[in-house]
Amino acid sequence: MSEQPTIALVTGANKGIGRGVAAQLAALGVTVLIGARDARRGEEAAAALGGDVHAVTLDVTDPATVERAARQVEERFGRLDVLVNNAGITGSGQVDPQDAHDQIPSSVDLDMVRAVFETNVFGVIAVTNAMLPLLRRSSAPRIVNVSSHAASLTLTSDPDGPFAALLPSAAYSPSKTALCALTVQYANELRKDGILVNAVAPGFVDTDSNNHTGFLTVAQGAAVVVRLATLGADGPTGGFFAEDGPVPW
Repeated sequence: MSEQPTIALVTGANKGIGRGVAAQLAALGVTVLIGARDARRGEEAAAALGGDVHAVTLDVTDPATVERAARQVEERFGRLDVLVNNAGITGSGQVDPQDAHDQIPSSVDLDMVRAVFETNVFGVIAVTNAMLPLLRRSSAPRIVNVSSHAASLTLTSDPDGPFAALLPSAAYSPSKTALCALTVQYANELRKDGILVNAVAPGFVDTDSNNHTGFLTVAQGAAVVVRLATLGADGPTGGFFAEDGPVPW
C-alpha cells in the first residue's frame, strides 16, 4: 500500500515567499494548496508551479472564505498535515522598510495598525482554528507561522544592533511580535497532541512587500519555512527560527 502524500496549505502563496514555499514543498512530492485572495492569481500560480498543486480561494480576513476553504480541504483530502500561515501585509504597501515613515508610532494611523493586525495576527488565529480539526487527523501535523526578524524585541531594542537603522514601527513589527507570542501559546496548547508549532524569520527577501530591496532570493527565504514544515517527530515546538538557527525573542 502506497504511503499517503503530505497535504499542505500555504496562505498568501500566489507570489513571494509563499509561492517559494509552495514550489519547494511540491518539489518534495507534497500536495500543495495555494491559498490566495484572488482566485485567478491562485489558479495561475498553481498552473505555473505544476506538480500536485491546487488553488484555494482564501482571504484570511474574511471568515466566510476561511470556513469555505476548510470545507474544501475536508471534502477533497479529509485531513491537513501542514499549515503555513504566510499571508501578511506591511501596512505601508511596497516600500523599503527604511522608508516606511507611516509606521512611526507617534504619528501612525490607527486604522492602518488595525488592518495590519487583522491580517498578520487575527487572520492567523482564524485560519489556524478553522484548520485545526483537519490537522488533528494528521499523523504528523505541523504549523509554521511566517514572522520576521523585526519581531524580535531583543534585536530591535538594541541601539547598537543590526536593526538600529530601521524606522520605529507601530504596525508591522509589533504585529509580528504578537504573532510570535501567539505561536508560543498555540504550541503550549497543542504540544500534548503532537502538533508542532513554530515561527520563522525568512530574512530580508526580495519581494513586492519591500519594493524588491531584499538581498535574499525567494528560494533562500522559503528554505527555512519548508524545513520547519517538514520537521520530524522529535522536532522543536514553540520556537522562533531563522536559517542560521534560533532567533532571540
